[in-house]
Amino acid sequence: MNPTSKDMKGIMDKSSYRLLQLLSLAWLACRPTSSSITTYGTIIPQSPLVEIGKEFTATCVLYKAAKATAEDIYWKLKNVTVPKEQYTKINDSAVSVTITITNETANWLLCEKKGSPLNRNQVIHGILLTKGYPPEKPVNLSCMAVQSDQKISSNVTCTWQPGTRDEILKTTYTLFGSLIVSNKSRKAHRSSGYIDFGTFPSFMQLAMWVEVENKLGKVRSDILDIYAADLVKTNPPSDVNILSENNFSRTLLVSWKHPIHVTYVTLKYNIRFCTVGSGDWTEVPPNDTESYKESFRLQYLKPDTEYVVQVRCIHHMGYGYWSDWSANSTARTPEDKPTSKPDLWRVIIPSQVKSERRVQVMCKDPVESNGRIQGYSIKIQDGNWETVAVNDSDLDSRSQERKIIPLYQIPWSDKRRGLIELKAWNSVGESPQASLVIPKLTQEPPSVEWLSWFTQQGRLWVKWQPPNVTATGEPYRSEVTEYILEWVSVSDGAMDWQRERRHTRTAAIKGNLQKFNRYNISVYPMYSGWTGKPLTIAAFLEQGAPLEGPSVKVRRTGKNDAELEWMEIPLDKQRGFITNYTIFFITGGKEHSIVVSTDTYSYTVKRMASNSKYVVRVMASTVQGSTNSSDLSFNTLMYAPGQIEAIVVSVCISFLFSVVLTMLCCIYKMDSIKKKIWPPVPDPSNSTIAKWSPDFTSKADTPNESVLGDVSIVEVDVFDRKSLCEEDKAGLPLKKDKYLSEEHSSGIGGSSCLSSPHQSVSDSDEGGDEGQTTASTVQYSSVVASCGYKGQTPCPLPQSGSSQTPSFTRSESTQPLLDSEEHPEGPESQRYLRNPYFGRLPGGNNGDSGDLEDLNQMEMKKQGLALRRFCPLEEDFQQTTPTEEGHSPDGQPGPDPSYMPQLSGYRPQC
Repeated sequence: MNPTSKDMKGIMDKSSYRLLQLLSLAWLACRPTSSSITTYGTIIPQSPLVEIGKEFTATCVLYKAAKATAEDIYWKLKNVTVPKEQYTKINDSAVSVTITITNETANWLLCEKKGSPLNRNQVIHGILLTKGYPPEKPVNLSCMAVQSDQKISSNVTCTWQPGTRDEILKTTYTLFGSLIVSNKSRKAHRSSGYIDFGTFPSFMQLAMWVEVENKLGKVRSDILDIYAADLVKTNPPSDVNILSENNFSRTLLVSWKHPIHVTYVTLKYNIRFCTVGSGDWTEVPPNDTESYKESFRLQYLKPDTEYVVQVRCIHHMGYGYWSDWSANSTARTPEDKPTSKPDLWRVIIPSQVKSERRVQVMCKDPVESNGRIQGYSIKIQDGNWETVAVNDSDLDSRSQERKIIPLYQIPWSDKRRGLIELKAWNSVGESPQASLVIPKLTQEPPSVEWLSWFTQQGRLWVKWQPPNVTATGEPYRSEVTEYILEWVSVSDGAMDWQRERRHTRTAAIKGNLQKFNRYNISVYPMYSGWTGKPLTIAAFLEQGAPLEGPSVKVRRTGKNDAELEWMEIPLDKQRGFITNYTIFFITGGKEHSIVVSTDTYSYTVKRMASNSKYVVRVMASTVQGSTNSSDLSFNTLMYAPGQIEAIVVSVCISFLFSVVLTMLCCIYKMDSIKKKIWPPVPDPSNSTIAKWSPDFTSKADTPNESVLGDVSIVEVDVFDRKSLCEEDKAGLPLKKDKYLSEEHSSGIGGSSCLSSPHQSVSDSDEGGDEGQTTASTVQYSSVVASCGYKGQTPCPLPQSGSSQTPSFTRSESTQPLLDSEEHPEGPESQRYLRNPYFGRLPGGNNGDSGDLEDLNQMEMKKQGLALRRFCPLEEDFQQTTPTEEGHSPDGQPGPDPSYMPQLSGYRPQC
């Protein structure tokens, strides 16, 4: 059927559906209604089967009982109202709706009548939608007939690829097979099935196809027209056997048996082989085994190598399918003498002896050893060949890994040049000879120009620049013949090497390298057996974060700094190149960091707070991660180193300086200090009072009570220069306890009957200087007789009838005498104090306070003199009232009777 016919069929189907819809509407309109059941309408079609992804149209027809028109109809998919735009009004009683069917579309489609504001919508009718997909066409149909016992099975098994959509609807699969004479069919599974033809139709043509059907349609696969021989698959060859021959070390003879008799199928074979454990199969060319045979000789194999062989077969014309491969068969080829040189190498070990090296000679077995190596023959310089036997445990040439065999370790002078030759041998013969030249230390050929490394696809690659060599007179050839790549594991010291051709500039290391392990890679240029100088670089196959952090300790702490020191992480635990170190230090909840270079293993952290606790750690970083050390706590010092010593030394120096200064001051002010501590007491023998009575005896007579009763004392305030008598004392009640004492004291060299301790003017709360003491005052008193006193010249005798009582005056002083006393000859010698009750002062008036104005003010201040008047403080004491006898008859005051020049010096008083 062509596309035009399909289009015409679709048009006819739509027209038929429309015609059917109109007939249904006409029938429903003419259908009588039942009186027992009231129906308001119906939906056409009833319970339809709809295809997902296609449009579906349904029509709601109203009956007269619905009492509604097409304007009152609403369509709903379950609870969702279908928009009005999808409605089509057919007439006043019929409305259709068109919707697109999807997987999410609800299963119920409802036709409802619009209700009143008080009543909800009324359901007229509803239908259940059955959704699904039509069947899909199967593709990739293939069929096969396998061997059963000694013939081909009659069952033809087919497989195909079904549709990819979900099978929502029930779907059936049927496999059909057609021969010229008959057709066969059988129910099948979703993707496979078989047909039993009774006998395999050899040499016949078959037609095979599959039909898929559900309620939405039917579809058929493409027809497979095939020749019966193309369906055949036999069993693999049986009894595969391998034979090795001693005289043929590079061949193996393989034999097998046919799996089926030639009357059913004529076969051809295919052979493949590989070494044990490699998995790299090599197939024998098909032309060599296309004939009907049961044996084949494999050639060009390696001696003393174990091989695995498999065989399979197919129709000799190439029809049908290859059989499965036969089971593995293994065999070893015979040994042969080595055909390649042993891999000779050396390692230079530093020696403790000056100008000497130690050479470790080692080798690996030849690449083409062709058998088990039993030993080596070695020759050093012009010496003899020596044999080194190899135990089976030391070397196994049959293993995939070539082990390193240490041969000799010999001392070698730096100035010696030598040749080492080596041959390997097995049970068949010896290998070609390998040689290696160890040059003098000063004659080593140059190294490569530069060396680098990189990783790619899980392998470590090395790249270098050849040495720049020009023709010289050196004993070696100037042309590089090959390169040797040597790598040494830092973690365990394991080493290996490989050889690269002279034109190679980039090579991948073929050894079994470990991740996160550091390797020292060296490239040696070789000059026809002469070993050039190596160029070495460190590399990693893959880097990672260090296994552990640095070991940190505090080397020194100060007031505002701390010196940290850490050890380098062991190379086997670095797992990569350290890019930097980061120092973290935490105090007061704040974290600070400092980044330092990889070659830094100590650092002084500055600007730290004194007397504070710090937590420190060091982080080591690589390109793939970082690892922190353990936390370390320490406290900074309160004082910087040496600061306490400086303070102590400063204090001691200051103290010593103060002591020395004080001692110097004491020495310089010795007299002043002495006077302050021990005030000088006036010498009575040098007092002017003593000079008043030079004829007075040295022993003083104690005055009697009658005499003492007439004693009056003048108290003079030096600073106010006023005389205080009893009347004055009455006017100063508040200062009585300051100016008056309850006891009398004497101050001139001994005790007086009337003397008593008293306070000085300086003790006053007002008008006095706090710096003054009792030493700043001078007290004077005198006893004067009415008619002379012990040798003193009395005043002129009073007139008859007057009576005088003797008076006692004396001096009390804690300071040296005034200059006026020491030099009475001066003009101030006439200034004396008098008792106001006995007379007046010379040159003054009546002994009031104005009489003191004639005193030498400067002299008294210089000497710190203070005059005081002592008065008895007893309440029953009666002062002596002054008399008029002290005055002249004309009313003028006469000479002071208290003044009497001493003729015989001072006389001791009581």
